[in-house]
Amino acid sequence: MASRRNLKRKSLEDEDLVFPLDELNQDLLERVLSWLPTSTFLRLSSVSKRWKSAATSPAFHHACSEIPSREPWFYMVDSSQSSEFKNQQHFVYDSAEMNWKFLTYPSNFLEENKQNGSNFIPVAASSGLLCFHNGENGEFLICNPVTSSFRKLPLLDYSDTLCAIGMISTQESYKLFLIFGEIPNLSLRIYDSTTDSWEDSAILSRKSPTCPVAQFCSTDDDEEEDDDRMLYFLSKCGNVVATEIQKNPCKQYSSITTTTKGSGQEILCFLNSSGKAVACNLTEKHFFEYPRLLPLHHEYSIDLVECGGELLAVVLSEFLETASLRVWKFDEKEWSWNQVLAMPSAISHEFYGKKVDINCTGGGGTGEHMFVCISNSDAAADDESCRYFLCKFAENEWTELPACSRKFSCAFSFQPRIEASA
Repeated sequence: MASRRNLKRKSLEDEDLVFPLDELNQDLLERVLSWLPTSTFLRLSSVSKRWKSAATSPAFHHACSEIPSREPWFYMVDSSQSSEFKNQQHFVYDSAEMNWKFLTYPSNFLEENKQNGSNFIPVAASSGLLCFHNGENGEFLICNPVTSSFRKLPLLDYSDTLCAIGMISTQESYKLFLIFGEIPNLSLRIYDSTTDSWEDSAILSRKSPTCPVAQFCSTDDDEEEDDDRMLYFLSKCGNVVATEIQKNPCKQYSSITTTTKGSGQEILCFLNSSGKAVACNLTEKHFFEYPRLLPLHHEYSIDLVECGGELLAVVLSEFLETASLRVWKFDEKEWSWNQVLAMPSAISHEFYGKKVDINCTGGGGTGEHMFVCISNSDAAADDESCRYFLCKFAENEWTELPACSRKFSCAFSFQPRIEASA
């Protein structure tokens, strides 16, 4: 009996500790709500008019901007979206709640694109914003996928070949970077949201690496010439394979953009047509090429991701009757690539002998996750295969995600930030 009375007393004491959120003043309430995961806030805002009003409050947006980072969402892209922006429902994977969601874009945006015959596809992401590009007329559009707010950028007239698109955003502004031309003739255009205008074109000069080890690396002229033209070789299966890498339409201009610690220099990295990583220093207007990760005649799938401001290369290749997916980091002191992570061999071996393509994205600036799409790129295959994995860098933990009602070939990572303004 004594124990029962104690439980009853404890229960009453707990009830006395209950403090309804509605009794908080608006400023304090908005600070509390700003710490909720975005999905949770969106659900809860539908049950209270007062909470819903916080979504448009400048004080709430300021409180949200002070949250250092949020668990990323991954904006999924399928074959229909890569050719036509027509679906009102677009899927994302929520890494916080570990489930699939769909986003509905505003009717005025969809109607305007339909009337103008626009054909926007996602090409870049940074923090809480996505960038869409219309290859037919060169238009660019910046969008917050959570709030559906968007802005069309001033039209840019260009004739050079566009080879990479990157983006960096802060709480107050964002920049869009375009790399044009072919190595060694590269140029740069920058859009700055603070001035709502494009800067003048700038030439990127080629810079030799300053690392002493790099001076002893092979600089054979014939090898460099081979890197710039497409070659063909026979795979072990007897198929003719081209050395020029094939990219998904949405990843055609894919790059990673980071800001160096200390100096604050903006760096954009992308894969050239032969599969070599190219780093463009957007602040000092020069570029250099990293050494090739695998031999030119080797058949493999490669992509670049960003982790904590550093460049990583993800490679799926076959060797000794098995397939492996490995993550490499470049050591500038030794001027070489070093393996830092690997998918468990029991999983990667399942892709042996299959013509699969990998498309990867980092964790939206958090530096903790990597999202990997592995899709069957063999047009002769009877059934298109798509599988998705989420890797936690710190634990080298690989989790296969549940299947979705649609099949996707790639993804773009962003942080679901209500306060992000296009």
